[in-house]
Amino acid sequence: MKKLYALISIFFAGLFASFSLMAKPALADETPVVTLGTSLTQTQRDGTIKTLTAPLNGANYQTITITGSDLVKYLNPSGDNFTTSSGVWSSAMIQKTASGSGINVKILDYNGKNNITTITANQYKNAALTAGITDANIYVTSAIPIDGSGALAGVYAAYAKNGNALNQSQVNAAQDEISTLSGITQENKDKSGYSDAQLNNAVAGAKSDMAKIGNNITDSQIRDIVNNQIKINHLGDTITNNQKNQIINILIEIRDSGALKSSNFKESAAKLSSQIQSGAKQIFDKLNTPENRNLFQKIIDSIVEFFSNLFK
Repeated sequence: MKKLYALISIFFAGLFASFSLMAKPALADETPVVTLGTSLTQTQRDGTIKTLTAPLNGANYQTITITGSDLVKYLNPSGDNFTTSSGVWSSAMIQKTASGSGINVKILDYNGKNNITTITANQYKNAALTAGITDANIYVTSAIPIDGSGALAGVYAAYAKNGNALNQSQVNAAQDEISTLSGITQENKDKSGYSDAQLNNAVAGAKSDMAKIGNNITDSQIRDIVNNQIKINHLGDTITNNQKNQIINILIEIRDSGALKSSNFKESAAKLSSQIQSGAKQIFDKLNTPENRNLFQKIIDSIVEFFSNLFK
């Protein structure tokens, strides 16, 4: 028993020490930051600024240019093969918001067209959460059609260049997450009963459940959580075993990145899940009947509560 109390004391001592070192990332000031791809022509640059700053209604902002070097720094560690001469077109704006407001992402049309061809707003939200971003509005656009996988590089750079560098291990996990979730959505895009919102809600819900247990959560516990989130979100008939294993592996990587050590990760994940459901209400109203929710949610709640109590 003494050993158990000693271990618990060490665990919480480490947790509080980590908290002091891992304060919630924030931009150095509250002025929104517009990140502009270095490959934009002057006309495209002007159009991108106009598009991204429209939500500010004339408020001040600052701009930074994102180059191939930024792609190398932030994206290559997760497996990309950018060079310092790589082109950058997709751009973003990040705006700090009040505590508890969550992560909001909107993909903006450029000249009336959505040029982000692959990555969805919900995928950006989940990746931003994993990277350590909280309480922010993020706007994404591109002057040319592009998959959008590099858009968050500008956001990462904005944090670093304003004095609040994000944890690179979490950034790596975030980029792997975007690749994994976008790949699964592409593979299932024509399947009945599947939506990107369901997938991202399952992942956000899994993150929230993982955070309730803490950074010591085991691979087996993560697998159980994923299985239950797939059931809760009615993805059992569409998600293949290979895709399920991809989700489990990315969540294990997120745990190993240290993301769960953040004091507000659980709250942010729960907030994200709520936002996803609100944004796709027509889908989740059909899924979240009292019967369905009671059956599956009680299972996951009991599992999470059991393991959470081990650390109380």
